[in-house]
Amino acid sequence: RMRAVWQYRELLVGLVRKELKLKYKDSSLGFLWSMLNPAMYLAVFYVVFEVILGSGIPYFVIYLLSGLLAWNFFNGSVTGATGSVVGNGSLVNKVYFPREILPLSTVGAGVVHFLLQNLVLLAARVVFRYGVDLDYLWLALPALAVLLVLTAALGILFAALNVYLRDLQHLLELAMLAWFWLTPIVYPWQLPADQLGARGMSSSLTFLNPMVSIVTTLQRGVYGTASYLDPAGTRVWVLPDGSSLWYLRNLAIVGAFACALFVLAVRVFGRLESNFAEEL
Repeated sequence: RMRAVWQYRELLVGLVRKELKLKYKDSSLGFLWSMLNPAMYLAVFYVVFEVILGSGIPYFVIYLLSGLLAWNFFNGSVTGATGSVVGNGSLVNKVYFPREILPLSTVGAGVVHFLLQNLVLLAARVVFRYGVDLDYLWLALPALAVLLVLTAALGILFAALNVYLRDLQHLLELAMLAWFWLTPIVYPWQLPADQLGARGMSSSLTFLNPMVSIVTTLQRGVYGTASYLDPAGTRVWVLPDGSSLWYLRNLAIVGAFACALFVLAVRVFGRLESNFAEEL
């Protein structure tokens, strides 16, 4: 099935372009909205968590964006891909092409938006003159690769299921909201880890959430700093205290899960595809 997708790669590229054009059709600012979105998130979270609540995380802007941009890509691509087959019902019923291209085109458009949004992160690093930790920076690439596979897997799986279960798309919006707050993006990783420890459980349980491994690895590569001293002199661990190989090991586990899920998603999609025309 993936070989068929590759044979229709020109159609995939064309649908990605269509997604990008339709999103900002007749818009004066066009693709600038892709950068204004994370900028607005940044402003709101900065006021709430830094100014009002006083998180105390050094260079909170860099820390937040290093995880938030990855989440925006994941959330937007998965929710968009979920409705891709239903939203293109007329196209599905007219011509043959590998239907997996529909959710994959949404993911592809998400990649473009993600790259544009990273300009905001780059600008923030320049403004704050924030350096990089070369010992961990390379972790960003495998983290993004695993994120892409996981996003594509869930997008393909949910796109097929949504044809038969139309409430899935609405349920997913609620699930993504909960998933966001269960992932340490706007707060330090130590907070949920300490809560688990206070209940006699291992902090490793936080990594049952696959996005924790992806986001913390990406933050370690982009943000760099793992801990800081609060005004009382107590060390707060923003990110897990581990070597680059430790982060890579956790990422490899999630990567294996993501690959297995991708294979499962493609097989489920293939089984359900035969009745798409009737359901649409």
